[in-house]
Amino acid sequence: MELRLDNGSRVNREIYARFCERLWVKSPRPTHPYIKVSGQWKYLYRAVDRDGDTVDFLLTAKRDKAAARRFLERAINRHRVPEKITIDKSGANTAAIESVKADACVDILMRQNKYLNNIVEQDHRAVKRITQPMLGFKSFWSARILIGGIETMHMIRKGQMNCPEGSTMSAAQLFYSLAV
Repeated sequence: MELRLDNGSRVNREIYARFCERLWVKSPRPTHPYIKVSGQWKYLYRAVDRDGDTVDFLLTAKRDKAAARRFLERAINRHRVPEKITIDKSGANTAAIESVKADACVDILMRQNKYLNNIVEQDHRAVKRITQPMLGFKSFWSARILIGGIETMHMIRKGQMNCPEGSTMSAAQLFYSLAV
């Protein structure tokens, strides 16, 4: 069978289909912040509150129930038990939240809706924008340290870290003051 194109030429249907497959470009950008370390993809857990402020972040080797639970417990220990958690359709996140709810006897409302998760997805952009041109990290240790700095700078830019009373500091000055 042949197809007749707009310019009047005839093309074999199979050749046309193969040509279209080659032109079809799938987006390599995942919706979640995966970071390439030593040629392997690692998962960056991030928690953002309703105001868009970063609550916590954790780079893990796997995206499983144990890693999700470790991240959730860490975020709860550093802050407080949330009333509601909005997550994606990840089974690991669901299992981790259910196990924390059962072990700690707390009532956390879990919402799974892709439109409610937009605040988190938009906040991922800042991290992706910086890590994507890096083309990966050589070691997990260096990735963890650098992502900590990237997240800290992102928190400073969002105004999460306050200057000492009566002083006005730029983002760079505030970052350097944290290092000293």
